[in-house]
Order: sequence, then structure tokens, then C-alpha cells
Amino acid sequence: MLIILAPTYLAVDRYPATHQLLDHRAHPRDPGAIVSYPEPRYFGEHGEINADFRPATTGPDFVAKPAGATDDDPRATSYHYLSTTASTGGEYGLYRVDMGPESVGPSTHFHKAISESFFILSGTMRLFDGERWIDATSGDYLYVPVGGLHAFRNESGEPASMLMLFAPGAPREDYFEGLPELASLSEEERREFVLRHDSFFV
Repeated sequence: MLIILAPTYLAVDRYPATHQLLDHRAHPRDPGAIVSYPEPRYFGEHGEINADFRPATTGPDFVAKPAGATDDDPRATSYHYLSTTASTGGEYGLYRVDMGPESVGPSTHFHKAISESFFILSGTMRLFDGERWIDATSGDYLYVPVGGLHAFRNESGEPASMLMLFAPGAPREDYFEGLPELASLSEEERREFVLRHDSFFV
């Protein structure tokens, strides 16, 4: 049965049964899965002005590069902190990652607390889905559930850019900014760093 709700039905205070009506519906692409909307967390009557716009011209929040290298070094990786766990209240973290033609990424690993998603904006990025390496290009997308093995790198010889989304949110900017310092840490300090950031390498 198809139920179409007019936009006015979204006013929960006028139609208190709306939330229950949307609850426990079978997913259209997976009839065996039962999905529902989360419980309401906003209880105002008129909405809020609280959106955050970030222009495309905004510079990177952090540039990771080898010691002594300049920002335009081909091995540099630029990170744009589009949404952090702090700005979303822990819901998710969204980052744009621009990798130079000689940039490398992490080896195969998994996370125990967060899922990770990759959406390629430009160039060619090598993505590992736990079984195979894929040459992903603009528009390609990879979702890695919690515990899923994955890795990525740029071997194309050209710059590449992608979006990375972590859910729930986690302080990944601390992880990105700590990567260039790993070489100067002891083995025990490196181990503590990756474990603190929910990264388990295999």
C-alpha cells in the first residue's frame, strides 16, 4: 500500500500520529529489512535558523605534508572539515580529502565504532573493499560498515579528490593532523595513537 503524505502532515503537533504512521515500514529495496524514522529530537513549533553554509572557495583546514615540504608538494594531502562530530553533535563527520599525485593512504584496517563511506569527486582513487582493489572514479561510492576491512590510495599519478563520511561522528580531524607526526613517535606511541582513533590495522 502506497501512502503519500502532503507536506503539511509533517507538522507533528497538528498530526500526532504521523510519526507512528511512518514507523516500521519495509525497505522498498530490501523487503526483509524493517526501517523507521528516528524518534523526534526537535520539539519546537516553527523551526530554527541554524544551517551552516560552506562556500567551495573555502581553503583546506589542514594540509598534511612530509617534513620540510611546501603546501604544493605533490605528496601533500589537503583536508576540508566540512562537518565534524563537534558541529553535528556527534551524528557524523564529513571531510573532503584532496590527494596529490604522489599521495599514499592507509593500509588495510577496520573500525570497531564507526562506519566509513567514500564518494569520489574527481580523479581516480584506488579503494579496497575487503576483497579487491577498485579503480574508483568520479561518482563512484563505497560504504564500509563497522568492522569492514578497507584501505585507499592514489596511484594514478594525478590529483584525486573524495568525500569521506564517518558515522557516528568521531574526532577524525585529530587523527588526520596526527598522521604526519607518526614517524617521530615510538612504536608504543604509534600503537596508542591508532587505537585511540579506532583504527585496527591487519
